[in-house]
Amino acid sequence: MKALAASARRRTGFHINTVGTIGAAIVLFWIVIAICAPLLVPYPVGKIVDFDFFGPMSQKFWLGTDYLGRDILSRILMGARYTVGIAFAAVSLACFVGVALGMIAAVVGGFFDTALSRFLDALNAIPSLMFGLVVVAGVGSSIPVLIMTLALIYAPGSYRFARSLAANTNTMDFVTVARARGEGTVYIIREEILPNIIGPVLADFGLRFVFIVLLLSGLSFLGLGVQPPNADWGGLVRENLAGLPYGAPAVIFPSIAIASLTISVNMLIDNLPTRIRDRSA
Repeated sequence: MKALAASARRRTGFHINTVGTIGAAIVLFWIVIAICAPLLVPYPVGKIVDFDFFGPMSQKFWLGTDYLGRDILSRILMGARYTVGIAFAAVSLACFVGVALGMIAAVVGGFFDTALSRFLDALNAIPSLMFGLVVVAGVGSSIPVLIMTLALIYAPGSYRFARSLAANTNTMDFVTVARARGEGTVYIIREEILPNIIGPVLADFGLRFVFIVLLLSGLSFLGLGVQPPNADWGGLVRENLAGLPYGAPAVIFPSIAIASLTISVNMLIDNLPTRIRDRSA
């Protein structure tokens, strides 16, 4: 069996790590929950179903009820749509813009590289939570605004990371040969640079997803995230914070949901370097 597993790893270039597999399973679980939440909720998320606020866990209410008597399991399931959905949309936009601009700047160089790098460095110097608070407080906290704000906060870091990788790859002999053949900038970026930096970029994608989940939860905890009657997990913690001295499930389980998602993404990311080493071997 060990020989078969080793043969499979050599063929696919993928080392199945137990910790990474567990992390991937938890991430996949929350993705499925976010997609299928409307089909899974036992009660409408805004409906008061219990006259006992901060009700305990029971056969009727598996995770208890919140400060108004609403089913907390239903609200966590629907909150996954906002937490996972907003974070994924924001990190996808941030990494797409940052990686694309980073590769272009590394290949083109010159004044374009210098000017863009200095502008994004200045933007990156602004504390992320302060920037988010100012923008969301001034413009509003609609979902499109949240996505754009979070993407704008993390795009400069993605740019710096991708530019550093692309600049190193741009000095390689195979890129020099491609230029000697007369290949254009788009070809070099698409065929020569991107395939050689995709592994670290994916790892960076996962890390920024975690950062965005935590920042979104922080904004919601301060009342500037997803607005009532909807709520993401950070909003659920904030609105049920009064139940913390009683150990209410309504404040404990949203915190566990945030922790499980962020820790599992980190577990999955920790498996990516193994894949990259196997492929380069």
